[in-house]
Amino acid sequence: MRELRLLFTCTQRFRLCPSLYLSSADTRAAIFHVCCRHYEGGSMCEEQTVSLVDVLEEDEELEEEASAVLAGSDSDHCSYPLGYVKRQALYACNTCTPKGGEAAGVCLACSYKCHEGHELFELYTKRNFRCDCGNRKFSDLQCKLQPEKDDINSLNKYSHNFFGVYCTCRRPYPDPDDPVEDEMIQCVVCEDWLHSRHLGCVVPDCVELQEMICEACMKRSPVLWVYAAHLAAAGPEEPKEEGPGAEEITAKSENHEKDVTEPSCKRSHEEAEPSCRLKELQAGGQKRVQSGAVFWPSGWRSKLCSCASCQLMLSEAGLSFLLDEADTVLEYENKGKTREREQPGTDPLMSALDNLSRVQQLEIIHGYNDMKTDLKDFLQRFAAEGKVVTSEDIRQFFEQQSSKRRRMDAGTFSCS
Repeated sequence: MRELRLLFTCTQRFRLCPSLYLSSADTRAAIFHVCCRHYEGGSMCEEQTVSLVDVLEEDEELEEEASAVLAGSDSDHCSYPLGYVKRQALYACNTCTPKGGEAAGVCLACSYKCHEGHELFELYTKRNFRCDCGNRKFSDLQCKLQPEKDDINSLNKYSHNFFGVYCTCRRPYPDPDDPVEDEMIQCVVCEDWLHSRHLGCVVPDCVELQEMICEACMKRSPVLWVYAAHLAAAGPEEPKEEGPGAEEITAKSENHEKDVTEPSCKRSHEEAEPSCRLKELQAGGQKRVQSGAVFWPSGWRSKLCSCASCQLMLSEAGLSFLLDEADTVLEYENKGKTREREQPGTDPLMSALDNLSRVQQLEIIHGYNDMKTDLKDFLQRFAAEGKVVTSEDIRQFFEQQSSKRRRMDAGTFSCS
C-alpha cells in the first residue's frame, strides 16, 4: 500500500507533464543514452541522441517530493503511543466519519491497515496531532494497530479540511466544478490550504521556498504585521499620514502595537529584558498595509524575538511553534528524504541492466512507456466517474499487463 500511495502522490504532483515519465523504481539505473529515430509523415528524420539523465533527475525529484511526506511518518505502527506528534502525515476517513459528524484524523499506518478501501481525504501534514483511529468518533471501527485509546484527544485541532473541503471558498480539491487551474498553498499557522487567487496578494516566485500565513491568521495576531514589515517578502507599503492629526494617529498606532506585545502579567521597566528585537523593530517605524496573505522567506523564524516577554506573548496567542525552525514542513520533508536515502539495500535492477545490451535496454524503455500510457488511461476512467481506486483495482491492472505481456511473448515465439 505504501508503494501505491507513493505512486498516486507522485502522479498528482506530476500533472501530466508532456515529457517521458517512468517509474524510478524501475528506471533509476537506466542512465545511458538512447539512440532513437524520429519519423514524420512516414519519412525518417535525422538520427538524434536523447539523454535519459534529465528525465531521471526529474523523476528522482518527483519521487523525493512525494515520498518525503510519507517517509517522515511510520507506515507500520500507529502513532498514538507517541502522543501528540510534532508533525506527521494525516488522513481523514469520509467512510467512517462523514460530514455532519465529528471530525477525526488518522495516522499513515492506520490509513493503510485500518482504512484500506475507504474514501480518504489526504491532509498532507498537521502539527501536534494524536491519531484518532478507533476512538469514540469511530462507532463501527476498532483500530487494528492500537485498540486501547482514550475516547477523545482533547488537544487535537480540527478544521473543514477533515471533511474534504479547503480554502475560504470551502471547496474540494481537486474541484470538478472549478474551470480554473489554480495551485493551493498551505498556511503555516492554521494549516488550511488556500487557492492562490484567494490569498489577496501576489504569489511570489520560488513560493516552494517560502512559508505563507493567510490574512485571517495575520489579523488574529496583529504583532505578526510588525515582523512582516521587516522580515516578509515585499508587500504594499502603508501610506504615511499627513496633516495636523498625523502625529496623533501615529502615536495611537504605536501605543496599540505596544499593548499587543506586552505580556498579560505586569512587569516593571527594570525587570524587562535589556534587548527585545520586537521593540527594536517597532521603534524603526516601518509599516506595511495590513491586508492579504504574507509570504516569509527561508530562515525568517530565526529572526523572531525569543526574549521571555515575547515567548509568553506567542504562547498566549498559540504561536509558540513559530520559534521552532524544526516545526516547518520543509524540515519534516528533509527528514523524510534523509530516512529514504539511509535505508539499506541496493536496487536489483541496477545490476540487471548493467548486463543488458543497448537493444534490450531500449525494449525495456518502450515497454514501460506503453505501460505508462495504459496506466494513465486506466486512472482517467476512475477520475471521470469519480470513483476511488482500490488496491484490488491496481492488482487487476497489473494482471492485465501481465496477460498482455504473455500474449506478446507468445506471438514473438510463434513468429521466430
